[in-house]
Amino acid sequence: MPQSIETFYEVMRRQGITRRSFLKYCSLTAAALGLGPAFAPRIAHAMETKERTPVIWVHGLECTCCSESFIRSAHPLVKDVVLSMISLDYDDTLMAAAGHHAEAALEETIQKYKGKYILAVEGNPPLNEDGMFCIVGGKPFLDQLKHAAKDAAAVIAWGSCASWGCVQAARPNPTQAVPIHKVITDKPIIKVPGCPPIAEVMTGVITYMLTFGRLPELDRQGRPKMFYSQRIHDKCYRRPHFDAGQFVEHWDDESARKGYCLYKVGCKGPTTYNACSTVRWNEGTSFPIQAGHGCIGCSEDGFWDKGSFYDRLTNIPQFGIEKNADEIGMAVAGGVGAAVAAHAAVSAIKRAQHKGDQE
Repeated sequence: MPQSIETFYEVMRRQGITRRSFLKYCSLTAAALGLGPAFAPRIAHAMETKERTPVIWVHGLECTCCSESFIRSAHPLVKDVVLSMISLDYDDTLMAAAGHHAEAALEETIQKYKGKYILAVEGNPPLNEDGMFCIVGGKPFLDQLKHAAKDAAAVIAWGSCASWGCVQAARPNPTQAVPIHKVITDKPIIKVPGCPPIAEVMTGVITYMLTFGRLPELDRQGRPKMFYSQRIHDKCYRRPHFDAGQFVEHWDDESARKGYCLYKVGCKGPTTYNACSTVRWNEGTSFPIQAGHGCIGCSEDGFWDKGSFYDRLTNIPQFGIEKNADEIGMAVAGGVGAAVAAHAAVSAIKRAQHKGDQE
């Protein structure tokens, strides 16, 4: 029988955390997940009674930016996630062990906790040359990924590399890099895209799974709705300028200095689903649009192959500040009138054709 793993609460108490501080932590966690105060007791109960979940974190073709983002989480702190909330049994980037000792830890976790551990994947596998473009522990990462996923309870795809393929899978893709769902087809996969994902989004997904013992509600692309249900455009603080028709036309022009909308200089906020404009980065300090650069759409599928980051790729109409309700109404009425006239003309032609056929 596998040895029992301590609960989150037991670890915190052993570290000298008071009951009061623990309950405060649960309340802050509920707020970070966008849940109401009523969920704090449920989070506390789960962390008091459930064993910490074993996690295996593997790395394929990637730049480690997901790990760099993860270790900067503030709500909750990543040290609380790694040392108390989960049992991070294997991560060749963060673990102290290396070489044969690291690979032995991987095998031990797979054998001891079959069907109970979470597999977190950063990066993606290359399929060309039997996976030889990415080697881990002397073997293709493709083989390690299949082996680790076989007995996992669920899989988390960290970042756009694991979720969509990202730059490795961009044209012409000589290594034939693919997102992990092309290889893992028999396990639930939670996609957390972004290049990298926001730190609090990553820890939030883990916290939700540990608290409620299930996957968060996902959209049709497999992304958690709690973080990917709205476009960046929907909650962007520059949105009023978009609605008013006030745009930056050229970098560093007067409109840029006034903080107008960046849509015309390539901002992909209207077509990108992520929590950047609400959760933001660096403990909620800022996000790219607030820093003066448009969204590049890094959490969307195939963003590397959709042209320049500074090209306006969509044509979204807006009223504009100089328009009033009367002018908009007249334009709509004119459009309806034109449509009615066109319909009448088509109907007249059809009647004439029908009459000719009868004669």
